[in-house]
Amino acid sequence: MSDDMGYSDLGCYGGEINTPNLDKLAANGLQFTQFYNTARCCPTRASLMTGLYPHQTGIGHMTNPPQSDHHDYELPGYRGALSQHTITLAEQLKGAGYQTMMTGKWHLGMEEERMWPLQRGFDKFYGILAGAANFYSPTFPRGITEQNDTTAIHDPDYYTTDAFTDKAIEFIDKGQQKEPFFLYLAYNAPHWPIQAPKEDVDKYRERYRNGWGQLREERYKRMKKMGLIREDWPLSPQDSNGWDSLDGAKKDEMALRMAIYAAMVDRMDQNIGKLMDYLESRGELDNTVIMFMNDNGACAEGGPLGGGPAEQLETKKGYFLTYGRSWANASNTPFREYKHWIHEGGIATPFIVHWPEGIKDTRKGTRVDAYGHLPDIMATFIDLSMSEYPATKNGKALPKLEGESLLPLIAGNGEMDRDKPIFWEHEGNKGVREDNLKLVMKWDNEAEQHWELYDMEKDRTELHDLSGEMPDKVEEMAALWQEWAAANQVEPWDKIQKILSSK
Repeated sequence: MSDDMGYSDLGCYGGEINTPNLDKLAANGLQFTQFYNTARCCPTRASLMTGLYPHQTGIGHMTNPPQSDHHDYELPGYRGALSQHTITLAEQLKGAGYQTMMTGKWHLGMEEERMWPLQRGFDKFYGILAGAANFYSPTFPRGITEQNDTTAIHDPDYYTTDAFTDKAIEFIDKGQQKEPFFLYLAYNAPHWPIQAPKEDVDKYRERYRNGWGQLREERYKRMKKMGLIREDWPLSPQDSNGWDSLDGAKKDEMALRMAIYAAMVDRMDQNIGKLMDYLESRGELDNTVIMFMNDNGACAEGGPLGGGPAEQLETKKGYFLTYGRSWANASNTPFREYKHWIHEGGIATPFIVHWPEGIKDTRKGTRVDAYGHLPDIMATFIDLSMSEYPATKNGKALPKLEGESLLPLIAGNGEMDRDKPIFWEHEGNKGVREDNLKLVMKWDNEAEQHWELYDMEKDRTELHDLSGEMPDKVEEMAALWQEWAAANQVEPWDKIQKILSSK
C-alpha cells in the first residue's frame, strides 16, 4: 500500500514517473480501473484490515495522534482506535495457518499496546505506529517500533521506504519455509514530509518546470491513448493557480517539490522491485498473490503551493512538507477533488493484482472495469485461504463482512456477486454507488448541502450533474445512504465538529 498517491502517478495509470516494477506487475496481472478506498489514511486501513466500513471499526474519522485522545469522541463509530471487537486480516489468516508479517505504517491506534499489530494478529512488525514520520530520522513519539519495542535509528543513510522493504524480506527469509505467509507492506511514501534521496530527485529536477497545467494535459492525453479513460470524459477544470503567475524563484521551488514527490514514488517502486526479485529468487513469485493499492487520493494539504519552509527541502529535517493542491490536482488527473473528499479524486485508487499461477495467460495485462472497494479484499483473502470468517468473538456477534470476493474476477471464472450498493462518509462528505450511478455530496460549513448525481460510465470526471434530471433517483439513493448510516454508527458531521472543537 502506498500513502497519499494520486490515481495517475504510476506509469501504468498514465503517469510519467518511472515505475517499471509496478508497471510489470500490471502487465503480467490485472489492472483495476474502478477500485475505491475511503478517502483518508486510517479509515482506509481500518476497512482494509477488517472487511468492514470504517465507522463499524471505531475509526469513522481519525485515529488519536501520539500521546493524545484527540479523536476519541466517545461515540461507537469514533473512538480513535481500531475496535477490539473486529477480526483483522492478520487474525483471520493466522487462524488459517499463515505466518503474518507487517512492515510500515500502522495508524490504527497506538496509545495502548493492545492496539498494536502484534496484539492484532501479526507475528512480526517493524514500522511506525503513527500516521506520519520523518523519512530519514523517525523519532519518538513518531519513531520506529519493532515487535513491541521502540527502536532508535542511528544509520545516517536510513530511509523508511528502504528499511520497510529490507525488514519485510528479512521477516520472510527467517520465517518457516513450509508455512504460507501473509505480508502487509504499508509504505509511508509519498505522504508528507516530501523527502527523497538526492540520486532519485536528480532524475526529475527538470521534468516539472512547465507546471501542473501542462502535466495534467499530458497525462490526460496519455490515459485516453492507453484506454484507461474514455475519449468522451472531459478533463475536470484545473483547480490551482496558473503556473505563469509565479515568479522564477517560486517556479523553481514548486518544480522541486514535485520532483521530490516523484522521487518518493520512484524509490517505492524500486523497493517493490527488490521484493519481487527476492520472491523470484526463492521460486515463490509465481505462487504469491500480490495486491497493490493506495490509501486515498492525492493530498492537497498545505494549500495551493504546498506547506512547510522551502529551505527544508532536500535536507533531512522537517515534518509538514507538502507539494500542495496544484500538484495534487495533476496527480489526480482527470478527476475532481482530493484526499478527504468523496468525488473520484479522493477515493479512486490504482489497484493491481499479480498472481501468475492463478491468472490465466490469456488474461494477463487485462484491465478490469468492474468496481470494487476495500472490504472486498478481506472477502477475497478468505476465499484464497479457504477459511471461514467467525460469527462471534469473545461470545459476542461480529459485524458481517461488507465486501464481495474478487476471486471470480481474478481467476476469470465468473462475475462478482455484488447485490448491494457501496457507501462512503468522511468529514461530512458522503457518497453511494449503485451500478453505474454515484450520488455524492461535498460538505460545506457555509452552504446548503446538495446531493450530486453522476453516471460513472458516461461521466466519471463528474462534470454533468444529473440530480435535477433524476430527482426520484436522488431521493431513492439518498434514502439508501441514510439507512446505511443509521445501521453503521455514522454520526452527523456537525455533531462531530462540535465535539472536536471542545477538545
